[in-house]
Amino acid sequence: MAQGNFAVNNINPELLKDANAVIREDYSTFEILNNDEAIYRVRLVVTILNSNAKYQAQKVLGYSKNIKINNFKGATFDANGKQIKRLKQTEIYDQSAYEGQGSYSDNRLKAADLTHGSYPYTVEWEYELKYNYLFIIPEFVIAGDYYTSAEISKCDFIYPAELKPRFKTYNFSEPLLNSSRDGKQVTTFEFKNFKAIKPEEYSPNPQYIFPHISAAPEKFKFDKYEGEMHSWDSFGQWIAQLNAGKQDLPIKTIEEVKQIAAKYSTNEEKIKAIYEYMQSKTRYVSIQFGIGGFQPIDAFSVDQAGYGDCKALSNYMVAMLKEVGIEANYVLIEAGKNAGDLDETFPSSQFNHAVVAVPNAKDTLWLECTSQTNPFGYMGSFTGNRKALAITDEGAKIVYTPKYTENENLQNRIAEVKLDANGNAIAQVKTIYQAQQYENDNLNFILNDQFDLQKKWIQENTGIPSFNLVNFHVKEIKDKIPSAHVDLKLELNKLANVSGKRMFITPNLMNRFSQAPAPSENRTLPVNRRIGYTDIDTIRFQFPEAFYPEFIPKPTKIESEFGVYENSYLMDEGSLVYVRKLVMKKGVFPASSYNNLVNFYKSIIKADNTKLVLLTKT
Repeated sequence: MAQGNFAVNNINPELLKDANAVIREDYSTFEILNNDEAIYRVRLVVTILNSNAKYQAQKVLGYSKNIKINNFKGATFDANGKQIKRLKQTEIYDQSAYEGQGSYSDNRLKAADLTHGSYPYTVEWEYELKYNYLFIIPEFVIAGDYYTSAEISKCDFIYPAELKPRFKTYNFSEPLLNSSRDGKQVTTFEFKNFKAIKPEEYSPNPQYIFPHISAAPEKFKFDKYEGEMHSWDSFGQWIAQLNAGKQDLPIKTIEEVKQIAAKYSTNEEKIKAIYEYMQSKTRYVSIQFGIGGFQPIDAFSVDQAGYGDCKALSNYMVAMLKEVGIEANYVLIEAGKNAGDLDETFPSSQFNHAVVAVPNAKDTLWLECTSQTNPFGYMGSFTGNRKALAITDEGAKIVYTPKYTENENLQNRIAEVKLDANGNAIAQVKTIYQAQQYENDNLNFILNDQFDLQKKWIQENTGIPSFNLVNFHVKEIKDKIPSAHVDLKLELNKLANVSGKRMFITPNLMNRFSQAPAPSENRTLPVNRRIGYTDIDTIRFQFPEAFYPEFIPKPTKIESEFGVYENSYLMDEGSLVYVRKLVMKKGVFPASSYNNLVNFYKSIIKADNTKLVLLTKT
């Protein structure tokens, strides 16, 4: 390993600002040898300034039948740049990448830890990976994390002219450098003196912030399957190759599926019944053997075994629908609540999951096949509101999964609160959580769970400081827009504060905003609100017989580019009805609007904590 001058006092002071770590050298080379073989070499030197960047002293490398680790080295240097440790091969830990039930894989990992007890210190990593495919080329990202600066980052892509990959750069304008070396072409991506970025609340996905370059092959070979990636159609043709001949089913299952479909008159009813049949007889298992990370197990085997990964279960669902004359499409998607957006201008492997889309007149029905409990047609935060790639008979095409609007993402609460003269109360609360709010704090996962787990969720997610849960009832409504109904009976001790002849109560029972984001005078990043939603709370208060309202707050309406807040107070047959409605919008807003969001939250907090004053007649 080459040793440079890694003394901390050699770092430009500007690179220390807002930094937990400084990358001193980041050199990588991806060399294409042929259409199914490449070498990836990395040398990374990082100065770790404090414990927040401790993870930089740990390195994990994945390998498998298709990726070999040719070497793996490491060393540690003190603040003066003096070497204090060299990584021994016996200190490299080797284990399966997927452990436990529900995972079958030939993927493994090697891990090393160069953590040092005294800060600052520097770690140096060098490794080389041999790829036996060209389907995916590693992305190169400058810094790669917040609070990290970089003195120099450089990546060389080396390739024969006939295997030149395509490149796409993001978040920087400098041109790529092209040259030649040993008869091959070289494309170089280089960045110097990159200053650390400090995260800001409601920041966009890092893919929109950090400079990076993506590369993808024009032609490639994976296992025995050759393909091209110059368009989504050619990409889709390769996926279709992997799936070809894998939709045969046992005769018994074909007969069962046809019998199920025969009970219903519409396609949607048939699809729903077959989807629920599939859920009842299969379970998800992660399978990552060789090309199995991209190729589904055949439908016949899934049927016999009763399990499969996302690819296998989606292919199985397509096969069953085919047997009853319903066309369905296998769809690739990037799943996850905070997944990045698909760049449709750059055909490449940007996916980690598979689902099914079924054209249905003017609508499309979407099926998540890995869950035994997912409502029919619901994509939610895991795969909803994003682009995906459908593999169709007419070729591959970009499609859009369902969007869930602020009106659909609804929390609607109705409560009856009966106060006594000491400020204690009994409350009957009925709340409907709909669409993405049905996922609040993983509510959707406990709906079919045991009583104790449901009770624990209620105790942890009921926004009242002190209460006794008398009883509760939970019900799930499965639909394309699913909902959870949670009914509670609560004892609320000292809900109201009694002082002399007066009783003070905050009408917003359990949906108060309590903290606004910190203001910023130097906001640089756009404001990204990832979900829009609506909350409606209707609370009826029955007062003790001797009390009457002395002070009723005036209605409030607060409007902002981020949403609208309203509350009102209405006397009705001796009771007071408090209504609160908040609509929050989804979207990306300019950095200059951030303090408007802060002020919007502050105004909501003030309105949410307004008190009602009751006075006794005696």
